[in-house]
Amino acid sequence: MSLIKEFMVDKMNVKVYSEREFMGSSAAKEAIECLKELLDKKEEVNVIFAAAPSQSEFLLELTKEKSIDWTRVNAMHLDEYIGLEKDSKQRFVHFLNENVFNKVPFKNVYSMDFIKGVREELSRYESILKNNPIDVAFIGIGENGHIAFNDPGVADFQDKLLIKEVILDEACRQQQVNDKCFDSLEEVPKTAATVTVPLIMSAKRIFCMVPAATKANAVKRTIDGDISEDCPSTILRNHDNATLYLDPDSAKHIL
Repeated sequence: MSLIKEFMVDKMNVKVYSEREFMGSSAAKEAIECLKELLDKKEEVNVIFAAAPSQSEFLLELTKEKSIDWTRVNAMHLDEYIGLEKDSKQRFVHFLNENVFNKVPFKNVYSMDFIKGVREELSRYESILKNNPIDVAFIGIGENGHIAFNDPGVADFQDKLLIKEVILDEACRQQQVNDKCFDSLEEVPKTAATVTVPLIMSAKRIFCMVPAATKANAVKRTIDGDISEDCPSTILRNHDNATLYLDPDSAKHIL
């Protein structure tokens, strides 16, 4: 297992690893060091998480770490479906509870919950985001180049909002089927809430884990394309401290 390629694209660092599992564990090791450094400087650290199978290897290693004082870390998540039943296993909070939120003793876990109303929850979560500026963002990239649920067509690099309701495009919804989160496109909700692009970009450090061949085209556009809302992930190239972690499958068009 090894790091097989590393290079810069504008301000963004790109690392390609020989295996998906090693990509996840290596990203986690760097994230652990980042969190420790921040906790040496700050009383509390605010972290926001993506919920997707692409994050599984990373989260598995991250949550094993015992040397981090998790009781000084506040946890949030990037996005959530609107319209699913409270006990639905497809809700992102369910994934995050199983893979991270219930595994370490965070000081606070701020979960989105749109069961009681959309407008009220957007307002509540906006207040949480304002009061807890993001230090570290753990994210992925969608097959259409989205970050969080900022799909092409709704992504706004100058967005004045911190969180908003969006209509999901078909490519984004089909990805949820491809990832085996839903059995059919008809089951995937058509709307969701997402933190905005400027909110993600406000993080002091961004770790972006993107394995699998299904992401190869999006990775190529992220690296080789123009920085544009047509491929929202390209904006990561403007961040002062962002790293894109890839495996051979997701990097196959750039190796």
